[in-house]
Amino acid sequence: MKSNVKAYLTLQNGKQFQGYRFGAEGEVLGELVFTTGMTGYIETLTDPSYYGQIVTQTFPLIGNYGMIDKDAESKKPWVSAYIVRELCDKPSNFRCEKALDEYLEEKGIAGLYGIDTRELTKIVREYGVMNAKITDRPLKSADELLKYTVKNAVKSVTCAEPEYFGDEKGLKVVVWDFGAKDNISKELVKRGCYCIKVPSFYTAEQILALKPDGLMLTNGPGDPAENVEIIENLKNLAGKLPVFGICLGHQLFALAMGGKTMKMKYGHRGANQPVKNLETGRVYISSQNHGYEVIASSLHGVGKLSYINANDGTCEGFDYPGLNAYTVQFHPEACGGPQDCSFLFDRFISNMKGGKFDA
Repeated sequence: MKSNVKAYLTLQNGKQFQGYRFGAEGEVLGELVFTTGMTGYIETLTDPSYYGQIVTQTFPLIGNYGMIDKDAESKKPWVSAYIVRELCDKPSNFRCEKALDEYLEEKGIAGLYGIDTRELTKIVREYGVMNAKITDRPLKSADELLKYTVKNAVKSVTCAEPEYFGDEKGLKVVVWDFGAKDNISKELVKRGCYCIKVPSFYTAEQILALKPDGLMLTNGPGDPAENVEIIENLKNLAGKLPVFGICLGHQLFALAMGGKTMKMKYGHRGANQPVKNLETGRVYISSQNHGYEVIASSLHGVGKLSYINANDGTCEGFDYPGLNAYTVQFHPEACGGPQDCSFLFDRFISNMKGGKFDA
């Protein structure tokens, strides 16, 4: 049942919203972002890339098909808190295992409903990503919000030890876990690969000792430039095996190649981001979740810009032909979609086999 317990959301610019609690109790401080997906809230909640963030859904009704463990992208939710306009407390779905409210309460994640998420989204869109805090009483000062930053994000979400998926007879892929969504490994296993997911603290020597056919650089949270050790290890791996990078993996490889990244005003989050292939001119609809971008001009002479965002022209992909590596900012493994760019996994398989691939 929906509660009538009031709570307050205060933004770092002093703007305040009143809502009602669901999920777990407690005060929460985090980075406020919004996502535009009409479906896929289960995947959003369990995406490690949302570590340290209070997530607002722009779609007004959330929870209508309940929670389904099989659809989760990891073993637990990673959002700091969750904000919706209207909470559905009576989901209708034959696969439903429990209601969203019950799930968040079990997992210790605070939620707010009854917030005007349209107004909230417009504020973030206008002023950019900002910090916010959920409290039981109106917050008198926003000073502490200005000091908050998401730190040690990758170290906080990576696996503790190697995990194995798929047929051992298949192509061996090391999935370097920076906060990986499970569907990345599932897409590789679907194509006959044997995946070894390793923690972010693995070294280049440890990865090469596994004698993989390819290296998958996964998505993950936080400021890519913070991951100094990973970037140094990537420098020692580049050119030694086929590489495919997604999201944070795309950013980290760019930094290892001497490129630069910067924080975006409000990032790209949602399932409707158009990306343009610069070689073919074709536009794909993609799912994305990132707050940083690669500055394409910083990689001049290193590789080739392959995709751009059709809305704002930011870098969405880079090819490194001399290194048998390519990376994309968007999610070709998106679940629940769109899956327009799933062919990028086929390209990776082809690269590992030493062949050529035409999209």
